[in-house]
Amino acid sequence: MDESVLKAIAKWPNVPAVYGWLSLDRRGQWQIKDDRITNALVTGFIGRNYSADLQGRWFFQNGPQRVYVRLDYTPYVFFVERADGEFVLLTHTGVRANQIREALVDENGAVVLRTDIGVGAVCDRDLPVLADALVTSAGRPVDESDMADFLRGIGTPLFLATGIRRVLLTTGASSELPKRFAYVADPKPAPGEADC
Repeated sequence: MDESVLKAIAKWPNVPAVYGWLSLDRRGQWQIKDDRITNALVTGFIGRNYSADLQGRWFFQNGPQRVYVRLDYTPYVFFVERADGEFVLLTHTGVRANQIREALVDENGAVVLRTDIGVGAVCDRDLPVLADALVTSAGRPVDESDMADFLRGIGTPLFLATGIRRVLLTTGASSELPKRFAYVADPKPAPGEADC
């Protein structure tokens, strides 16, 4: 968290939180009241001061004030890059994930990864890069028929090859993700809680 934010929290500890203004879309874009934020300095500041509370509600700490974030899907959006034959995962906030612990595909074909830094969906634009890392249990690259069989619940297990590790690919319903990964997609104030 930025030093200026920490000082503001210490100076004004009881500022009411904000709900319903800030959101994160499925492509990792911040939006205020559904208008995209395009200023790189602002998005960088939000990203550096983005965190979750103990209840799984994600927020942007704007000075002394918490601005809770409505998540269109997951707390992070991952962007995939190739580097030296392996792929690199970066969050929409610019943080690198070093280890994939779980990988699943939802009913709409979105890929969700649980990593060492948290859970996020892979940006749809980067799915082709990630698809190149899918292998069968025999280690051969996955083709279209393998993927079609997998999505129908038949065929060989599929794995995401991450260097020397392989992570089993599973399926999951998008509606179950918040409970499964302990996050709140649309935070609301508690009864009696002041909000702006």
